[in-house]
Amino acid sequence: MVLCAVRQRVSWSHRSCGVFTRLLQRRSGGRVHSSIHGFNQEELREKLQGFPGGSVDLIKQESGVAVLTINNPSLMNAFSGSMMVDLEEKVTQLEGWTEGKGLVVLGAAGTFCSGSDLNAVRALSSPQDGMKMCMFMHNTLTRLLRLPLVSVALVEGRALGGGAELTTACDFRLMTSGSVIQYVHKHMGLIPGWGGAARLVRLVGAQNALKLLGGALKVNPELGLQIGLVDGVLQAPQAEDGARTPLQAAENWLSRYTNGPAPVIRAVKRVVLSGRELPLSEALRTEKDAFGTLWGGPANLQALASKSKHK
Repeated sequence: MVLCAVRQRVSWSHRSCGVFTRLLQRRSGGRVHSSIHGFNQEELREKLQGFPGGSVDLIKQESGVAVLTINNPSLMNAFSGSMMVDLEEKVTQLEGWTEGKGLVVLGAAGTFCSGSDLNAVRALSSPQDGMKMCMFMHNTLTRLLRLPLVSVALVEGRALGGGAELTTACDFRLMTSGSVIQYVHKHMGLIPGWGGAARLVRLVGAQNALKLLGGALKVNPELGLQIGLVDGVLQAPQAEDGARTPLQAAENWLSRYTNGPAPVIRAVKRVVLSGRELPLSEALRTEKDAFGTLWGGPANLQALASKSKHK
């Protein structure tokens, strides 16, 4: 009977998560762009692969926290076409990682990301190709933000253009001292094309978003904290032995939100996401369903036995 109850709970969890995902996709589009204006995702993936360079690397750790590294140091970690496909594939892997709780996104070699590789941008300069790339990255970064993982962008060095947009596809942002986030799109005769403007407004409000986009302001850690774009500043590691790297410091910072059983942390992320993106009636339904998957479950029963509520 216990086994049947566990199976029923797992089945219920999968069903409610599937309903939630479909609701989100219907509302604002996990992959809704794939059928608009003749956009064929597979054809674009093949085209993007024709502009190689760099990689997006993923390490899934036993702690339940994964590390996603944008790796193209010779171009300040700019996204080549193949790296855009890499990112989409890594997001797909994380969507299927049922043991996952958290994610740190960072750049290799001490800088975050400088946006798109200009060689790929020039080759995809037609309005049609530009729109298709826009749709592809819209979908990928929306799915990144909607992962059932608590995510943080670790900004070292510079996060420019599309790199600045990438930071907003995470739940939190940490900056190291001396780092900069800058929406340089105006200098390229553009606006954000990866969903970064819409996410920025939700994070800092319309007035601050106008200043950052219209003025291409350099956001240092102090300004980032002031306007609410940044959630914490990591000090430079000290010279003595045993000093933590920025990645270790970011993982330690994130641990306050990822400590605990994976089903609970993932449910927390799911209800917060639904509260932000769904109408109230649907968000309440999602919360009820998520609560039902946890009530009487292993984490709940263990907490009741240990009386952890008052600790």
